Amino acid sequence: MTTFKYIAALALTFMSLIACKSNQEPEIKTVETSTEINTNAAKKLDPNATYAKAEFGIDGMTCAMGCAMSIEKKIAKMDGVKSATVDFEKELAMVEYDEAMVTPKTLEEAVAKAGDTYKVKNMKTVNTFSTEISEKEN
Repeated sequence: MTTFKYIAALALTFMSLIACKSNQEPEIKTVETSTEINTNAAKKLDPNATYAKAEFGIDGMTCAMGCAMSIEKKIAKMDGVKSATVDFEKELAMVEYDEAMVTPKTLEEAVAKAGDTYKVKNMKTVNTFSTEISEKEN
């Protein structure tokens, strides 16, 4: 049994000497990165355009990070959308958009493309968003 322990200890010592390379230098890799900034939203917004505000409910959201954020990003990336906010707790979306480029129908289609379970309800055009009113009252 002692012979077995001796052989095992010798084998472990030998393996550790082979596995550890004391003179190994770190490998340096060069990775090319793109410094181009995506300015599609800035390029597509017309400062002289007529902007409308739409407010609508969204049924089918189950979480703030997954559902609400994905819908908000999907709408915000649309050409002609100036701003988009989706409030998960109130199940409410508030979008400011260029009337010449975006319609309430295209907003509804964008929500549907974000997920099969999301449904738009009570779409209306407003002068100010309901959260702007409640913030001013506080």
